[in-house]
Amino acid sequence: MPGLHLTPFERGEIQAYLEQGMKRATIAQRLGRHPTTIGRELAQNSTKRGYEAQTAQAKYAQRRKACRPRLKLLPGPLRTYVTERIRDDEWTPEQVAGDLPLEYPHDPTMRISHEAIYQAIYTQPSLHFLVQYLPQARPKRRKRGQGKTRRGPAILNRVGIEERPAHVEQRQEQGHWEGDTVVGKNQHGFIVTLVERSRRLLRAVKIPTKHAAQTAQAVIDALIDMPVSWVRTITFDNGTEFAHHERMAAELDIDVYFADPYCAYQRGTNENTNGLIRRYLPKGTSFKDLTQHKLDFIVEQINNRPRKCLGYRKPNELFQDVNAG
Repeated sequence: MPGLHLTPFERGEIQAYLEQGMKRATIAQRLGRHPTTIGRELAQNSTKRGYEAQTAQAKYAQRRKACRPRLKLLPGPLRTYVTERIRDDEWTPEQVAGDLPLEYPHDPTMRISHEAIYQAIYTQPSLHFLVQYLPQARPKRRKRGQGKTRRGPAILNRVGIEERPAHVEQRQEQGHWEGDTVVGKNQHGFIVTLVERSRRLLRAVKIPTKHAAQTAQAVIDALIDMPVSWVRTITFDNGTEFAHHERMAAELDIDVYFADPYCAYQRGTNENTNGLIRRYLPKGTSFKDLTQHKLDFIVEQINNRPRKCLGYRKPNELFQDVNAG
């Protein structure tokens, strides 16, 4: 039995059959559709030029989008979870959406896409206060497709996370890092952050700009003196500040990978640790006067915090234990 809606392939067949002079009833028989379905399709999606499959599909898609109800993030456990993660933990909507299946694997009611979270924040007055906690706290949301265009080149020779060895996901072996940058107010200074996935050890270096050369040098400086067994792979996001990944790989003898676009949860350790840094350097803080000495103090504070995921042991403690062994 055919699906309820015509497919793009069927619309292409309709156009081809019409160009051959075939009658509607015959087209319906060929496609296994009711003649009324074909008649309605031609009435709704034909133009002055006749019936064109590509135009018909576009008109169909536009109608479907217009009739789709806007999701309401209603009061309840899901809304509470979304609100707390964004407001209290400074997670992004992508992080929240990606974390829900992990946090509530058997509860289908605890699911929402990051796009639906953004829509709810910008359309529901009771949630609009969360705008200030978003990565880019604009009073109005730009239409999709109207964001900044990439002015520089794409990351050449990028190796995706799908090629990263599967055992890295298990967090059993030390030496696998996640990397990112934290931005100061008005882009007055940046911090390159590197977090080891299994022991949650943090390394951080302040840089004045996000130029790829400076970022690469910061990564190298942060890891060059680490024991060899503690430097195996790094997984970055897709920011062009990491475009000199091949230099990092060569100087550190390390494999570099990139997470999928808009999948911050694939670097959840790094994102969560950046949230800890934000407790000391809240959003809206300029890094202009931040010294490396001050940043090192913050890093030590974080590395000496008991972590629930580590059985309440400390990253520094685990680092020392491994090296002592």
